[in-house]
Amino acid sequence: MMYEKELNMTAKVDHSKRRLLIAATAGVGGMAALGISTPFVLSLTPSERAKAAGAPIEVDISALQEGAMMSVEWQGKPVWIVRRSAEMLALLGKHEGDLADPASSVQQQPDYCMNPTRSIKPEVLVVLGICTHLGCSPTFRPEVAPGDLGGNWAGGWFCPCHGSRFDLAARVFKGVPAPTNLIIPPHKYLSDTRLLIGDDSKEGTV
Repeated sequence: MMYEKELNMTAKVDHSKRRLLIAATAGVGGMAALGISTPFVLSLTPSERAKAAGAPIEVDISALQEGAMMSVEWQGKPVWIVRRSAEMLALLGKHEGDLADPASSVQQQPDYCMNPTRSIKPEVLVVLGICTHLGCSPTFRPEVAPGDLGGNWAGGWFCPCHGSRFDLAARVFKGVPAPTNLIIPPHKYLSDTRLLIGDDSKEGTV
């Protein structure tokens, strides 16, 4: 009888241990599965963000005044939109001898912007606000002949980091660190006051 009691007690202990081990194993397995699935789900997130960041953006330029600049973000980069006055446009042809690429022969713009104003409509310039030297963001200096930039300055952008200069068509001056004109992104007009930046397909163009 004593032997049978001991056997029964051993069986009970063994069953308890077994249940404990099964529960522990299941818990660890569940946590491992969660640990594996979480990075997998997170790995999908950047591609969605990247897709969203690269999507075209629509911009309302109806409030943009003559001589003023507005800045928007596309693909994580600043895009500048300037409404140039008639005086600004007239000055573009006055300093071509000082420019490194006045005719925009280097492909830094779509074909439809390969013209003296580097734009679809002469008065509106759309340009990436990133210096082609080291990726700084130049400062908008629309004033004419300021004391710190010299008598031949007719408005444009000055990069205080390394001294690169660009005129109001975003063309680079000779003798500065920046090697090329600023980049003109693909864009089109949806209406007279609405731009789509990042898409220049014919569909939806006015």
